[in-house]
Amino acid sequence: MIELDPPLRALRDQCRDAATDLRSRALSVDVDPEDMTGHLDSPALAMVRAASTPKRFQDPSGWQGEYTDSCLSRAVASLELACGDAGLLTANTGPALAGIAVDALGSEAQQEFFYESIADGRTWTFFAMTEDARGSDATAMETRLDADPDGDYRLFGAKRYVGNGSRGATGVVFARTGRSPLSIRAAILSCPTPGFAGHALEMTGLRGARISELSFDGVHVPREMLLGAHLPASRRGIWGASRTFNVMRIQIAAMALGVAFAARDYVCEQRPGWSGHELTTARLAAARALLYDAANEVDLSPDDRRTPSIAKLHATDLAVHVTGWAANALGPGSLLLHPLLEKWCRDVRAFEFMDGTSNILRLHITHGIATRRPTS
Repeated sequence: MIELDPPLRALRDQCRDAATDLRSRALSVDVDPEDMTGHLDSPALAMVRAASTPKRFQDPSGWQGEYTDSCLSRAVASLELACGDAGLLTANTGPALAGIAVDALGSEAQQEFFYESIADGRTWTFFAMTEDARGSDATAMETRLDADPDGDYRLFGAKRYVGNGSRGATGVVFARTGRSPLSIRAAILSCPTPGFAGHALEMTGLRGARISELSFDGVHVPREMLLGAHLPASRRGIWGASRTFNVMRIQIAAMALGVAFAARDYVCEQRPGWSGHELTTARLAAARALLYDAANEVDLSPDDRRTPSIAKLHATDLAVHVTGWAANALGPGSLLLHPLLEKWCRDVRAFEFMDGTSNILRLHITHGIATRRPTS
């Protein structure tokens, strides 16, 4: 079992303090997710933006520190922040999931372009992989990058269920340049731009994320915005997507557990001295230990899909169970009497469908077990 070292414990405590501010804004953003005017200057959201930015791109006059240097640090931070409110966390501007892809696949110049474009703290980013008929199956995607005679590309297709897609000014879009698996590439896209359209979908949970549908009709993509050109062909597209998904699944598992811990804590606040939470508390502690172990494994073996799949599968299932348990623990009418709990019950359902549904994760786990080399 992973024991957090002093820097990680300090990060945990900082994020735990920031979660209080996120919690205070949660219901306001849930009611009107388009209006972030009064929230982007929140010290907590500013800290999240700074901490999720690599040190070399941080504003030296702002918050110092980061949690992008390891998957474990991302897991520690995401769990504590989501305990404040996952909806507000996903509504924030900053690198978010697109930053993970740029860090994995981008050249130094591309990383500099990306982080400079969002340095104002007012710019949303998006990560566009999922397609309506294909889900997150990268090998079956239909969005394409067609070569232009001048050496640039034109983007055609559509993406769906893209967080902050309708308001993102900078994003990462996955598309194919041909029919082989090696032809799948990711590109940085700056918006608005001719041929691009996006609109937010009406969602029940994680409303602050403004989950959107995007369409591309001949969008111009400069050649230098294709990620991974400096990498071997085998490490540009699917490889980068796989590594990105492994980190993202840990981060999503952490957010799901954060919501579950919030629901448990809320029950304990409403029913002081009640011992009925002890089994749930033990299960949450075990799930957190599993999460930390899985995050550490991703740091050690970033190409292994099995471990992050196990963590996300267990965390998302447990989080749904815990929020349901919390509603029952507070009695009839609890979802009417406790708006935060009602919100968490809606939010927590979204995590299963982010970056691999449970059935897809079970396939990854089974494949990992079947192909594991025996140890001597």
